[in-house]
Amino acid sequence: MKLTRTALAAAALLPVALLTACGGGPGDGSVKLTLAHSYTQDQAAHTCGALTIKEKVEQADAGLTVEIYDSSQLGGDADRIASVLSGDIDIDLQGASALAAVYVPIGVVDAAYAFEDGGHVSEYFRSDAADVLKAGFKERSGINVLGAWSIGPRHFTANDPIRTPEDLKGLRIRFPGSPQFLMNAKALGANATEVAFEEVYLSMQQRLVDGGENTLSNIEAGNMDEVQDYLSLSEHQENSNLIVMGKAFDDELTPEQQEVLLAAVHEAEDAMLECVVESDAELIEMFDAQEGFEVVDDVDVDVFREQADEWFLKNLTGDSLAAYESIKESAK
Repeated sequence: MKLTRTALAAAALLPVALLTACGGGPGDGSVKLTLAHSYTQDQAAHTCGALTIKEKVEQADAGLTVEIYDSSQLGGDADRIASVLSGDIDIDLQGASALAAVYVPIGVVDAAYAFEDGGHVSEYFRSDAADVLKAGFKERSGINVLGAWSIGPRHFTANDPIRTPEDLKGLRIRFPGSPQFLMNAKALGANATEVAFEEVYLSMQQRLVDGGENTLSNIEAGNMDEVQDYLSLSEHQENSNLIVMGKAFDDELTPEQQEVLLAAVHEAEDAMLECVVESDAELIEMFDAQEGFEVVDDVDVDVFREQADEWFLKNLTGDSLAAYESIKESAK
């Protein structure tokens, strides 16, 4: 067992190109693509997202195969972005906030209430409205955005119900430390406290923070229902995954293979929307049945949305503001 684990660890450090023996592209028509992400094999982004891409690509019989590396086998978010840039990873699932380290304006995809719902995320990136944002990102990084989906809306948990921005006053709410998430806290009227996800449970248990915000699946995975009294269904942010691919899309794939891959991504987007809606409904029902963890379903979302929109229009500038406005306009 020790030898096996050591071998696997060593393999994870090898260049992905050596692991996958990537095909020669248009020259021989056969290409093996690597797809990497940070999710476990039982999470929707893998089961409904990554596996759908693999299945649909290979069913098309266009000389493409997909090898998936889940659970951060090929590194954390920052490492994988670097590997996409270098060409060692072909396709990656990344949050917009992580990609903002490469191109700041793309971070607004994670802005509070930027999107109407999960479907709007995918629809926006399929539309012409996203062309300027995708082109700006590609010009800066050389990376293509093939599509996007939401892994679910984020909600507040706390020891008090949160129905309006007024209810956030005086509360220390855990937010991730990325610039866009911290801007979201300001836009929503929250007092942000940065805590690593792995430390959230203990921080809540010891009352170092009064609450947090996350997707329902992460709230369950982190057992936050054990150390919080209320789940307030604020739906204040669609948690994004962008499906990104480096130069291999342009240099190694034929036009037919490009179309096959994009079609597979779109089918995965649709599958993800259905999976997330179903999973979130089940989780809300489960939480609602629990003793000591009350689901607050009368959050004044309109008040939160109006406040956030006013804040972003006032504080975003340049290409970031243009990207935010294009997202809001596309909802109409």
